[in-house]
Amino acid sequence: MERYEKVKKIGKGGFGMAILVKSKEDGHQYVINELYDISGMSSKERQESQKEVEVLAKMSHPNIVQYKESVEVKGCLCIVMDYCEGGDLLKKINSQKGELFSEEQILDWFVQICLLLKHIHDRKILHRDIKPQNIFLTKDGTVQLGDFGVSRVLNSTKELATTITGTRLYLSPEIWKKLPYNNKRY
Repeated sequence: MERYEKVKKIGKGGFGMAILVKSKEDGHQYVINELYDISGMSSKERQESQKEVEVLAKMSHPNIVQYKESVEVKGCLCIVMDYCEGGDLLKKINSQKGELFSEEQILDWFVQICLLLKHIHDRKILHRDIKPQNIFLTKDGTVQLGDFGVSRVLNSTKELATTITGTRLYLSPEIWKKLPYNNKRY
């Protein structure tokens, strides 16, 4: 990671932290998601931690945070991705301080989110943690989905997932009801 200069820590979660960095080669800013100590994990847990890397590396869509590279440093998996200067949607909502967004703005974001969901669902990928904190905004206001850490790739369009995962406040009704689900359920 010597090709990057640390700018600041911009977030922290249960599995790691997000660090804003600047490339020493081209001056662009990126985010490094540093997953905590994968060296002590079982081989199954290590495979799970590689899942986000594999899913992100396959994604190429204007509404999905773009993957650059990943590397293991001192027992931590570091995933380098594009930086979304506009922050996440939750911060954008909170910055409004009760002021409403325009209907036009909401519809624009809604359409972009629908397009990105169609893209990942067409590839049999379930994100499983869609929430305002995982929806990012670029400098020009483009919506980009990030954090594929609990995503699941289905083997077929008829396969159903059963794992209860994601953020409680944003779980879908079928997960609360402990029903099998896929991208088409309900």
